[in-house]
Amino acid sequence: MQKIIECVPNFSEGKSKSIIDEILSEIKSESQVELLDSDMGADTNRTVVTFVGSPENVINAAFKAISKASQIIDMSKHHGTHSRIGATDVCPIIPVKNVTMEECVEFAKRLGERVGNELKIPVYLYEKAATSPDRVNLATIRAGEYEGLEQKLKDPKWKPDYGEPIFNPRAGATIIAYNVNLNTKDLAIGRDIIFDLREYGRAKRDDKGEIIRDDNGKALTIPGRLKAVKGGVWYVEKYQRCQITMNLVNFHITSMHQAVDEIEIEAHKRGCRVTGSEIIGVVPLEAILEAGLHYLKKQGKSQGVSEEDIVECAIQSLGLSDVVPFDPKEKIIEYKLAQSKSGNQWMNKPIRTFMNDLSSDSFLGGGSVSALLGALSSSLFTMVANLTVGKKGYEKNWEKMNEIAIQGQKFKDWFLEQIDEDISAFNQVISSRRLPQKTDSEKEKRKKEVEQATKNAVLVPFSVLKKASEIVDFIAVALENGNVNALSDCGVSAMCLYSASWGVYYNILINIQYIDDSVWVNDIKPQADDLLKSLEEKVFKIQKDCKTKLEKKEN
Repeated sequence: MQKIIECVPNFSEGKSKSIIDEILSEIKSESQVELLDSDMGADTNRTVVTFVGSPENVINAAFKAISKASQIIDMSKHHGTHSRIGATDVCPIIPVKNVTMEECVEFAKRLGERVGNELKIPVYLYEKAATSPDRVNLATIRAGEYEGLEQKLKDPKWKPDYGEPIFNPRAGATIIAYNVNLNTKDLAIGRDIIFDLREYGRAKRDDKGEIIRDDNGKALTIPGRLKAVKGGVWYVEKYQRCQITMNLVNFHITSMHQAVDEIEIEAHKRGCRVTGSEIIGVVPLEAILEAGLHYLKKQGKSQGVSEEDIVECAIQSLGLSDVVPFDPKEKIIEYKLAQSKSGNQWMNKPIRTFMNDLSSDSFLGGGSVSALLGALSSSLFTMVANLTVGKKGYEKNWEKMNEIAIQGQKFKDWFLEQIDEDISAFNQVISSRRLPQKTDSEKEKRKKEVEQATKNAVLVPFSVLKKASEIVDFIAVALENGNVNALSDCGVSAMCLYSASWGVYYNILINIQYIDDSVWVNDIKPQADDLLKSLEEKVFKIQKDCKTKLEKKEN
């Protein structure tokens, strides 16, 4: 499985496009790395860059960018409203696909070590990568900012994790982090609000307003309500408003919608309101979907709607286009990554194009059609569930049907993906058969490749058959508990699934005859037989029950 990580370096330059372009060129020069976003801020004099790719390539690209930034950004002349400590202020390493938090910490350490050793820039690790409790909090490391860095490096307590404690007047220091940076905004006089909410909270004061300190002279604090949130407030001239700026360190602990909802409560207490929010850089799809589902639930609506509808609900509810347009294709990581592939995906093409190519001499066939039938089946029983949620007289079934709809959307999306999986499996078989076979070694290699590709051409339809066996029970539940005005759709859903199952079964049969591994064939063929037999029995029962219910309704 391909591993993908995201890197979101923040460079202390937001006014000179030529300087940022030079840094971006370094990132673009690394193969297998895709630059997703570059967000320059003149007021903060800061640019947030986002790129993704394989771990090795992302680390190389980050190193090149940090190196270039240290050469062309002069921190001794830098001024801006955002706290900063170096030319590359922070450089978070974030998991995207098939990568754990622990692995990202190791990637951060590798990058930090290289920056410290080769570029001679002092490096501090923070958050999950922190080497001591004092360095977990980014604000603590940034305390004193660039201007106080020279003195800070003289303190043994602040010896860098990598690099020598020698002040570099141009580059400053670089902080390597593991976090998720999601920024939101509001029109309130925000300092009081964020002090009540951020994890660090505010200084504890006595009746006279004096800060209370412990025996060591350290200020005591009153923690805020939102865990894993750092924040401050600034006024942005461009937007003509005050903006609460937050670092959501882990959106699984405190999400965007939790932060916005809490700020709305605090703003209301102070006679203010939230007008919307802004994401700097790009955002994981999961975070957006969580927000959309949250607000659909608050509205009492079914959460089993399409991904597109959930995303749109999140955009509208969070007010993500309040100050700048929010384009999901540009701002959501997974969508941006998918754009380069979407043109070749059949599931994203118009239905007429699909039908026209299916009817011609193309690589579309029964396997792809069976996958499409599975998607149609899922869509139909999901529709029945959604027609039930919120309808009077079905209150006791709302929760159950909401869950049916949610699962149905997942099934629909999975089956659509199998259209392209089937095409890919077919193409692998064709490619393997075209391999050269002039020598004995070439013949042996070709034989192995054909065998493996053909097995895969069986496994794809087999996976569709297994999935079909899962969803037949959902159709039965929808028929029993769903809106009576949509009973016929449950019947059609079952018959689509029946056709899909037989379709992929035929594909299994036609391909296993070309597989020499009899042990493998004798293992998978009986499984397919049993799955189809069980599914047939359930479909026929649904068909019978549906017909009975419709005839009773008619009478």
